[in-house]
Amino acid sequence: MDIIFVRHGQPQWAVDGLSQADPYLTELGQEQAKLAAHRIAHEEAKPATELIVSPALRAQQTAAPIAAEAGLTPATVDDLTEVMMPDWEGVNEAKVIEIFKTTRHRSPEEWWEGLPGGESFKDFHDRVTTALDKLLLDRGVSRDPTDPKLWHVDEDPGRIVIVAHGGTNSVCLTHLLGIPPAPWEWERLVLFHASFARVKLLPLAGAHIPSLRTFNDQDHIPKDLRSR
Repeated sequence: MDIIFVRHGQPQWAVDGLSQADPYLTELGQEQAKLAAHRIAHEEAKPATELIVSPALRAQQTAAPIAAEAGLTPATVDDLTEVMMPDWEGVNEAKVIEIFKTTRHRSPEEWWEGLPGGESFKDFHDRVTTALDKLLLDRGVSRDPTDPKLWHVDEDPGRIVIVAHGGTNSVCLTHLLGIPPAPWEWERLVLFHASFARVKLLPLAGAHIPSLRTFNDQDHIPKDLRSR
């Protein structure tokens, strides 16, 4: 089996200078989503069998053309949404940018706690990894209780496409690969808009190991249409 993690297309974070809590895709983001859909439906050697989506509007809009072209019915998993930021709906965009700038050099302990009024990274990490483990377990894929590097696959569920976020997807990747978490996963595993990261469950050592096959793959997006 394998999993293609797709980051959503470029979102419209602000409208008329005011921040949006659940942004929609820009015109560029919509084009990126169409290109991702075409590749998944027509250029991948192995067809996708399932489409799992974050509830956020930018993820739903990215998944829509994938569902249409690949003939899949998307299933929304609420806990795959991005880390919850403080309520900045309608706040001046310049103020939000300044907050991010001035909080970059917080201590590791403060990073674990998250921003005041937002979700802590610990809670975010636990939420996402619990959702991923349940998603896989429901499909007969489980981590070995005695050796966390190994996974058991009762029956190959095929190719699962997960459309989510930079933070969500990076947490999923470190969790699958057995990398100790850090509260800035999206900074050490940088995924551009509508990029792919593919993990294959490879038979090995009497079980299966997660094997990272591609990361931040943007081959389907021309260079002048790429964004971060």
